[in-house]
Amino acid sequence: MERTLLVTFSLILFASVAADDYVRPKPRQALQFPWKQKSTSQPEQVHISLAGDKHMRVSWVTNDKSSPSFVEYGTSPGKYSFLGQGESTSYSYIFYRSGKIHHAVIGPLEPDTVYYYRCGGGGPEFHLKTPPSRFPITFAVAGDLGQTGWTKSTLDHIGQCKYEVHLLPGDLSYADYMQHKWDTFGELVQPLASVRPWMVTQGNHEKENIPFVVDEFVSYNSRWKMPYAESGSNSNLYYSFEVAGVHVIMLGSYTDYDRYSDQYNWLKGDLAKVDRERTPWLIALFHVPWYNSNDAHQNEGDGMMAEMEPLLYASGVDIVFTGHVHAYERTKRVNNGKSDPCGPVHITIGDGGNREGLARKYKDPSPEWSVFREASFGHGELQMVNSTHAHWTWHRNDDDEPTKSDEVWLTSLVNSGCDGMMAEMEPLLYASGVDIVFTGHVHAYERTKRVNNGKSDPCGPVHITIGDGGNREGLARKYKDPSPEWSVFREASFGHGELQMVNSTHAHWTWHRNDDDEPTKSDEVWLTSLVNSGCWTEKKWNENLRKILMEP
Repeated sequence: MERTLLVTFSLILFASVAADDYVRPKPRQALQFPWKQKSTSQPEQVHISLAGDKHMRVSWVTNDKSSPSFVEYGTSPGKYSFLGQGESTSYSYIFYRSGKIHHAVIGPLEPDTVYYYRCGGGGPEFHLKTPPSRFPITFAVAGDLGQTGWTKSTLDHIGQCKYEVHLLPGDLSYADYMQHKWDTFGELVQPLASVRPWMVTQGNHEKENIPFVVDEFVSYNSRWKMPYAESGSNSNLYYSFEVAGVHVIMLGSYTDYDRYSDQYNWLKGDLAKVDRERTPWLIALFHVPWYNSNDAHQNEGDGMMAEMEPLLYASGVDIVFTGHVHAYERTKRVNNGKSDPCGPVHITIGDGGNREGLARKYKDPSPEWSVFREASFGHGELQMVNSTHAHWTWHRNDDDEPTKSDEVWLTSLVNSGCDGMMAEMEPLLYASGVDIVFTGHVHAYERTKRVNNGKSDPCGPVHITIGDGGNREGLARKYKDPSPEWSVFREASFGHGELQMVNSTHAHWTWHRNDDDEPTKSDEVWLTSLVNSGCWTEKKWNENLRKILMEP
């Protein structure tokens, strides 16, 4: 009875998933998982994930509802010096009842270290290796996995490579309402996912909602708990984490993303906290691609792109990984629908092995921003070599692991001279003759000469950083040495400034550190308005503005 009802639901709801206007090739046969007798307290479906600074989350399932939720661990086989207490949950789905799902956080852990661990006080011993604390670090990347012969091929290829963290941009098990397939997927990936952290986000095949009966993502959220709370998010569908100089943002294509949504506001706050000195690389993952020259799933990401692309661009995101389209594609650096040296590289990697087959039909001709595209199953490897350079390779399953079917060297935007917001808005401010720009964020004081486009310019604005009001995080005392030619005065002290507009042509700026009495001017300068400086005539200003505003 259970199977009949579940198949009925599947047939009804699969129609929207598989009704694409391209013809899929014949899929590879689904894997078969023979039933086998196990102890009810035996840990199954073991996988690990990062859980904040120097911590890991261990997740597993038992059939015994009384099994305890703790992990014993240590640095020698069979010797467990530490204990991590956890929590448990379970869920129901029509006539299906999950086992007891355990999540236990262990740590603090040393970087680049092998730990041996045991779940719930019994069962087999597992081992894991923590990521390094500094470069180099390698990520394995594969999306849209499923449970087919191609999936096994992908996992076998990943198992041959040397990596520290697995990134998965959605569509994990392809259970599609058949809940026992979540269990078999957990068994399938356990040999890899119990040894290296798997960081995942959701795809359309994780939704599994039945109106008025089952909420969205109940299976996914119960089984694959990610560090959302640790990153200030209130949803397991979007979060971030940092590892070895890389800040990774995992977004949700299937939860609200407009500018009034919780996800959008969380993303703004998370991006504002990114310290590119500590994490010079910035990566984003979500399921539905924004740049896609395949016929499959055209324009499905346009809404999210319209809302969130400006945020990612302004923050200097280096690489975006997506899935959904069952093929591989890599773009140039792009933004706003065209090549842009200050935008991220977008990589669609929904070719992990799913049961629906490959998406073979591409747009012809190829868009100018598309560099490489191929409808083959495979996986990718991203090695962050140092703070400035990374090496990306894609490996199709038909080749042996060492074969690089596509590869490229990438340079971090933080070291490229790009600034997303600056690139977009500085020309407009310059053409308008802005006199002074005040900013904060850096907890110190700095005043520049008149500048534009990264160098001194008598017709650009004076930039004054004055994030020194007294915040709880303290002062930013470390400066670049030597000082840039455009920097006039800089000091890590708390204080305030005063700007007196004396008349239509002259202004007087003074900065006062808190350690001095008020009358002391720690820094001061007289400024002349650009409108009276001979930089531009009114006619020239209007021409410049018109040119910028009329650009597409």
